[in-house]
Amino acid sequence: MWRQLSAATCESLAEPVSELLFDLGALSVSFQDEGDQPLFEPKPGEIPIWRDTRVIALFEEEADIERAQAAVLVRFGEASFSDWRMEEIQDQAWERAWLEHFHPMPFGRRLWIVPSGFEAPDQEEAVCVSLDPGLAFGTGTHPTTALCLEWLDGLELKGKTVIDYGCGSGILAIAALLLGAQSAIATDIDPQALTATTDNARKNGVEERLHLYYPELLPDIQVDILLANILANPLVELAQALASHIRPGGLLALSGLLREQADEVRKAYEPFFLMEAPLFIEDWARLTGIRRSD
Repeated sequence: MWRQLSAATCESLAEPVSELLFDLGALSVSFQDEGDQPLFEPKPGEIPIWRDTRVIALFEEEADIERAQAAVLVRFGEASFSDWRMEEIQDQAWERAWLEHFHPMPFGRRLWIVPSGFEAPDQEEAVCVSLDPGLAFGTGTHPTTALCLEWLDGLELKGKTVIDYGCGSGILAIAALLLGAQSAIATDIDPQALTATTDNARKNGVEERLHLYYPELLPDIQVDILLANILANPLVELAQALASHIRPGGLLALSGLLREQADEVRKAYEPFFLMEAPLFIEDWARLTGIRRSD
C-alpha cells in the first residue's frame, strides 16, 4: 500500500512544491496537465510544465501525508492550491499492469506489433515485431508511429537500406528489417533510446543488421529509405542534412508533426524531394517524398 497526495497549482510553483515534498519524504513526485494545455517541442534538456499543473507525490504507507499537506500550505499559502486529493494506492506488478493496456496491433496488410505474453496472429503473411512499452518513445500506439509503420508495410523492402532518424525504441528500423530490408541505421540524441533500440533489436533477432549512432557520428552514406519521426522544427532545420543521406530516387517519410505544421515542413523539403500529398491521422500528419536527382 502507498499513500498519494496531490493538488493543482500554477506553473511557477510546481518545481518548488516538488522539492519540498521530497524533503518531506516523498518517494516520487510527478506533474500532470490540469488544464488540457498541449505542450510541443521542448528544447533539449528542457522539462516543460503546464500553466495549470497537478503535482502528485507518492509516499510510503505509514507516511503522514496530512502533515505534508500542512507543511506545503504553510510554505506557499492556501490560495496557491486547489483540489487537494489524498488516496491509497494498492501495490501491484506495475510493469504487468502497464502491459495490460497493450495488445497485438496491426499496421497495414501484414505488419503487427506484438507485446510480450501475446501470441502472434495466425496469418500466413504476418510480420511480427516483438515490442513492449518502455521508457523510450515508440510502441506503435501513437498516430505518428502508426503512420510510419503503415507506410513501411506498403513498401517492397527486400535488399533496401534504411535510416531511422530519431529512433526512440527502434520500432521503425526493426520493422523495416523484419519486412525485408538488408540493413538499417538507427540514430537518436538520447542514450536511453539507443539502449532500448539495441535491446529490442536483439529481442527480434535483427541486431546484426542494425547499426546505431548518435546523429553527429552518422556516417556520410546514402540509403534507399529514410524515416524521421521527430518534431516539426527539427525536421525543418534538418531538411538539407537528411536529404544528403538519401540516394536519388530514394524515399523519405516524415512524421511527428501536426496537421497545421505540414505545409511548412513540406516546403522545407521540396527543393530536395518530389513531395506527395500529406496523410493525416487525427491531428497528426505524415509527409512522403522521392529524392530528386542533384
